[in-house]
Amino acid sequence: MANHNPTLLQGTSRLPNKQERHRLFGSVDPIPGNKPTEKEKMVDLQNTPKDFLFSLDQVGISNVKHPVMVRSTLNPTLQTTVANFALTTSLVQNSKGINMSRLTEQLDLYHQQGWELSLPNLCQFAEELAGRMKQAAATIEVTFPWFYERPAPVSGLTGLMHAEAMMRVHFDEVTGFTATVGLKATVTTLCPCSKEISEYSAHNQRGVVTAEIELSDAQTDWDWKKALLEAEETNASACMHPILKRPDEKKVTESAYENPRFVEDMVRLVAADLYEMPEVTAFFVECRNEESIHLHDAIARVRYRK
Repeated sequence: MANHNPTLLQGTSRLPNKQERHRLFGSVDPIPGNKPTEKEKMVDLQNTPKDFLFSLDQVGISNVKHPVMVRSTLNPTLQTTVANFALTTSLVQNSKGINMSRLTEQLDLYHQQGWELSLPNLCQFAEELAGRMKQAAATIEVTFPWFYERPAPVSGLTGLMHAEAMMRVHFDEVTGFTATVGLKATVTTLCPCSKEISEYSAHNQRGVVTAEIELSDAQTDWDWKKALLEAEETNASACMHPILKRPDEKKVTESAYENPRFVEDMVRLVAADLYEMPEVTAFFVECRNEESIHLHDAIARVRYRK
């Protein structure tokens, strides 16, 4: 490769030292400054009392990635995964802002204590956060990939599947706790219309099913992940599998053909399962089919409050 550096071409092989290089590219010395460096002497704008026109429902931080431990009744019963947090509190009208560093401080404190991501622990987290921030309410939202073992239907060979789980806990010093959880899983759906009109075969596609439920008990230890996964997968044409041998593939293909599903069918069937769960007070279901014979997706949604 040709050397196009004129300095080196002239026989000078020495580079400037790192400090000189930084100065070459614009770095300058810090100014002396006259503002205090001790925390006690610094101005605290957030806690300066004044009428700031409105109180706020939520103030905080989002897109905070953090390792967490999750427990389930399916294998692996305890796993470490990476969660995405949003941590917010309310804000009274006479405060300019909140001390946002306390949000991640509390998250790290719980991490150091080896906490598990559960609804009781999230409720405790939210209540403590509201008290720490001297606010009336706090909301914790978290999403994470949840892994579970899936055996092949004939060979029994197992591999890991995953679904996207969601938890949202809200604490209010007057009304107490509310909790919403959800799961987004992938299934196979086979088109009933295609099966009906064709002499043989039928087109199928990958369907993405999302279910969100409001819980009657915000601090329950019920394994909602397993319950939502079963509601979504058992109503599909067939389940997804990480490992399939030929006998397994035959079984999955024939199972899909025996259980054709429109997106409309999917949301209604999943909704029926959620309606029968005593732990659920309200729910939202969506199915999105990534069509195999169209460029567009097919979609259906339903919301219901008992």
